[in-house]
Amino acid sequence: MTRRRSQHFGRKYLNGAGLFERMLILLVILIVIGVTIGLVLPRVSPKLAEMTGRYRATGTAAQTLDSLAVDDHPSSRGYDREKFGYRQTDVDGNGCDVRDDVLGRDLDDVRYTQRGSCKVQSGVLEDPYTGDEIRFQRGRNTSAAVQIDHVVALQNAWQSGANAWSAKKRYEFGNDMYNLIAVDGAANQEKSSASAAYWLPENSGYRCEYVARQIGVKDKYGLTVTTQEKRAMLGVLHSCPGQAVPEE
Repeated sequence: MTRRRSQHFGRKYLNGAGLFERMLILLVILIVIGVTIGLVLPRVSPKLAEMTGRYRATGTAAQTLDSLAVDDHPSSRGYDREKFGYRQTDVDGNGCDVRDDVLGRDLDDVRYTQRGSCKVQSGVLEDPYTGDEIRFQRGRNTSAAVQIDHVVALQNAWQSGANAWSAKKRYEFGNDMYNLIAVDGAANQEKSSASAAYWLPENSGYRCEYVARQIGVKDKYGLTVTTQEKRAMLGVLHSCPGQAVPEE
């Protein structure tokens, strides 16, 4: 009789333990679902994102972004990269185009082709887009490892207002060092002409500065943003309160 009671209580204990384990598993599943909903739904639903504060940001970058005009009907009709005259000017009169000027500014351990030259022979880039270190060496098969990116892409600028500019202003924009940075060649190709709505640097630690510089460039030249672009920018700035627009 004692043995039967022992077996009975043993089964009750096991059943109770099993129920507790199932409840614990269910609780964990509910927590995971709740966290997933909290993270994913604001990204899927702009309205929900606004309600949860995902598009709220502080700092001069956010303030400047709010002052930019919104145009949700951009057109690339008539766009031609050559209309911006990239590398066709020498504003500082040093005998080099803007590519070498940017390389000289952004690379470390810079060496020039010869004494007194402004043409960069080699250097080291701490790439902002990937976070990688790239050793640059001038040459037909090596120069492309480091490319110069227009932070606000030329095509994006065209459809954001540059299509109505004079040739002089487009040349100014195409060679403005405020809008140019040396970056990993592959990352630059991947970005292409995408706005912040469709592409952000792999290096998440640089995204706030990247978006802030895009805002600074668009403000300087009176360019517009789309609603999607603005939301994407605010989503980034939300993670870095007080982000400022970079100075020239």
